[in-house]
Amino acid sequence: MVVTKQRADRVVLHNISWEQFENLLLDLGDHRSARLAYDYGTIEIMTPLPEHEYYKEVIGDLVKELADELDLDYESLGSTTWRRESSLAGVEADNCFYIQNEAAIRGRLDLDLNQDPPQISL
Repeated sequence: MVVTKQRADRVVLHNISWEQFENLLLDLGDHRSARLAYDYGTIEIMTPLPEHEYYKEVIGDLVKELADELDLDYESLGSTTWRRESSLAGVEADNCFYIQNEAAIRGRLDLDLNQDPPQISL
């Protein structure tokens, strides 16, 4: 394992297996401030800073306002953890929205990226 530290709010680990990523998600639990992203053996652990949270809210509000103005239905799923082992990728978006495929997932909480349509992640 190789550790790369570029900023105080971010750590990058290399040569991490999918199983290690899954176990880390389990160990950290659902109620945490850190966000994780995994891509082919590289994991980034990031703790959002205040300016990050500010822009997350501004952009999320903008997406909602635009959807309302354009009379588009949308579903916001917040900071959901999305992962697909077949792609060796996982991400925890700050906020994600279903717009184009909103009708396909409306009212569902059991989404599976192997069969359900993609969303827009911020």
